[in-house]
Amino acid sequence: SQLHHRRESLKMDHRINFEHWKELFFFCLIFSVSSGEVRYVLPEEMQPGSVIGNIARDLGVEARELGARRARVVADGASQLCELDLSSGNLLISQRIDREELCAQGSVCTIQHQLLLEQPLQAFSLLLDIADINDNTPVFAAEEINLDLVESTVLGRRFPLESAHDPDLGTNSVSEYKLSPNEHFGLEISTQINGNAYPELVLKKPLDREAQAEHVLKINGIDRGSPARTGTASIRIRVLDANDNVPVFSQRVYRASVSENSVTGTLVAQLNATDLDDSLYGEITYSFSHLTDKTRGVVNIDPLNGEVRVAGVLDYEEASTHELDVQAKDGGGQASHCKLIIDVIDVNDNKPVIEIKSASANILEDSKPGTMVALINIYDMDTGNSGHVTCSIPDNVPFQIVSEVKNYYMLVTAAALDREVQSEYNITITATDSGSPSLESRKVLSIVVTDVNDNPPTFTQHEYTANILENQPAGTFVMKVMAQDMDDASNAKLIYQIPKETNPEVSSFLTMNMETGELFTSRLFDYEQSVHFQIKVEARDGGDPQLTTTCTVNVFIVDQNDNTPVVLYPVQAFIAEDIVPFEAPRGYLVTKVVAVDADSGHNAWLSYRIIKETQPNLFMVGLHTGEIRTTRAFMELDEPKQTIVIVVMDNGPEALSATATVSIAVGEGLPVLQELFELADESQGSDNLRLYLIIALFTVSFLLILLIIGVFYFKLCRHSYVYRSTAASLPVFPTTYYPPSFTDFSRCGTLLKEDRYDPFLTTGSWRGDFRFGSNTDTDTLKKRSAAYQKNTLRRISAERSTLKVQAGPAHPLVVKSLHTPNTSLPMRELRLKIRYLCSFTKIVLEDPLELLSITIEIQGVNNHAPAVPKN
Repeated sequence: SQLHHRRESLKMDHRINFEHWKELFFFCLIFSVSSGEVRYVLPEEMQPGSVIGNIARDLGVEARELGARRARVVADGASQLCELDLSSGNLLISQRIDREELCAQGSVCTIQHQLLLEQPLQAFSLLLDIADINDNTPVFAAEEINLDLVESTVLGRRFPLESAHDPDLGTNSVSEYKLSPNEHFGLEISTQINGNAYPELVLKKPLDREAQAEHVLKINGIDRGSPARTGTASIRIRVLDANDNVPVFSQRVYRASVSENSVTGTLVAQLNATDLDDSLYGEITYSFSHLTDKTRGVVNIDPLNGEVRVAGVLDYEEASTHELDVQAKDGGGQASHCKLIIDVIDVNDNKPVIEIKSASANILEDSKPGTMVALINIYDMDTGNSGHVTCSIPDNVPFQIVSEVKNYYMLVTAAALDREVQSEYNITITATDSGSPSLESRKVLSIVVTDVNDNPPTFTQHEYTANILENQPAGTFVMKVMAQDMDDASNAKLIYQIPKETNPEVSSFLTMNMETGELFTSRLFDYEQSVHFQIKVEARDGGDPQLTTTCTVNVFIVDQNDNTPVVLYPVQAFIAEDIVPFEAPRGYLVTKVVAVDADSGHNAWLSYRIIKETQPNLFMVGLHTGEIRTTRAFMELDEPKQTIVIVVMDNGPEALSATATVSIAVGEGLPVLQELFELADESQGSDNLRLYLIIALFTVSFLLILLIIGVFYFKLCRHSYVYRSTAASLPVFPTTYYPPSFTDFSRCGTLLKEDRYDPFLTTGSWRGDFRFGSNTDTDTLKKRSAAYQKNTLRRISAERSTLKVQAGPAHPLVVKSLHTPNTSLPMRELRLKIRYLCSFTKIVLEDPLELLSITIEIQGVNNHAPAVPKN
């Protein structure tokens, strides 16, 4: 109740004198700025929100820079008493400041804060010197003081009284005592060793118990504040019979030391007082005269033997020294006083404190080394070595600790960061003091590395291959390309597209799903026009700037059986008769049906079969060669005119076919056949030994020729190429299934779809591949060569074209140039039909021009039937 009364009185007096202190504040408030330190002096009990000073002006910083540099005020391990107004730069009081509560009995009360400015980091020490005001009324330890004095007490005897307690300092503390008027006692002020004043009651007139057994006085403790405050206590004096000795302490001041955190009951000091009186007047009891709030409950004293022991928690950080007034009182009521000073010895009982003042939860992975990530304040409440703290982090992280301001540490990047290697760091900050044993504290700081677009997309394959059946509808799925990006979020979001710089004709073949990378056809494909194309696909991420990568997609068109075989010979527009000697033996080669199929592979494998004939079982056709041969010798009853219908079928899943009609005339008396028959008879009559020698010689020669052909093939033909013209539609004959009597000069099919052709020629069957008369000398060959030229020129002239040729028995027929009167009509097809030639001939069109579609047919002539078709 007494404390409550003090608080209420304090508040009332504070309100009364606030205006006075407001005026005084401007005189008392001073500041000083030194290197890295700003000091302000301010009175206690100022209202929250009051301006302490303009820190921006005092530091020479523009007020607008405070917000940009993230300025703020932080306290060093204590409650924060002030705050910063970023808009004006004023330092404001944030809560009630009570000097007595903050600093207790300290004569100087300085509270330290830190002003932190980031970007770049600067720290200023803010020292707030709290000035005392007279906000506390002097209070006596007891409202009533009881004294027992014997009537024989000599005049001038002094009786020390407990001083009034005033937490204020200087003139605001108790400086004067007054005693109520009386005739027996006076009041004098004495000073203790530490300078504290205390009152003493002095006997001025002898006491007479019989005249007045009790005296009641009033004592006032008065401070010199403005206004002055007074505390009052009553002194009740009982007059007793004689007790002429007072207790006496062996020392006026006792000093003891005890470690903080000592266990309860630890002996602190042994006090000793003696009294020369006997019996009741010689019995001494010990007690504390006055205890402060911080000392009360910490120690107690044994009233009989004067032992002072630990009763509570001794905390060096709370109070490093305790000063106690001890009273020794005898049974007669006389008392004496001494001072007990207890020094608390600091021990390392406080772990370092780690406070994260500022931290960036995210940091860009391309941040330069030295970028600040967090600002850390580390302090230790202990003193000496126990309060010296070191800070460390693990060695295996790309960060380091830098300290430029006392007790403040910056966590900065020490190396380049890579989110793709490690996206998050949990850094353990360890603070260790230098006490013995040392104590440490740990705090984990989580840092997330934010992604930047530093990784381009990567395709799972550099090249993709896809196969598409021809004639598939537009929108058919082709394949899916896939790319990956090691970045995160939008930097890893990929879109797929065909680059804009791609040839428009090629880019029109496919469409692409930009999100999934799926490719679809956008048109029909024809294997006979194009078998392969290549296209680039681009993957682009969503970063800024965007990164791209490309891959190659090879698309192969797969053939389907969509082309019907085409009969090249005999020409079905007009059917010429093939002449067969009547004496032809069984197996005689009559003619050959030549057909091609524009498809490829199995779809172009052709087979020939007779479906209709004038006379059954007279002729046969080769299943894969198309050669028509006799199955027996001719007889008189056989028809002289024979017609055969042959069906040509491909080998597709659903076979397609075409028919060819062959007209055959049976003639008599061909001399060449007789000579050939004689040669055959002679060869059949040779003996077995000669046959073996011929076979061996043929085998060796064949191997030698095969070797020479192979060498010439790679030397002379390796530079040849095949060009597929989109304008041509001629079929291709599979090389694997050439007839045995045909030679392929193109190596690329039966008939190439191009403006330059290499025809297939028979290899010279002795049974009628070439029909000549009986005179087969060189002159005959020259005459036939001239006839070839004449017939060819006549045929070309019929088409109103000019053909320059050069031919001879030992030279191939070479087309040098071909001219047409109407060059505005483009050439779409050039077919070379060759029936019988006297030697291997290769026709080369050297300078392709825009030509009419022309069919050139060169026929062999003999002595009996020289003819050229009139069409």
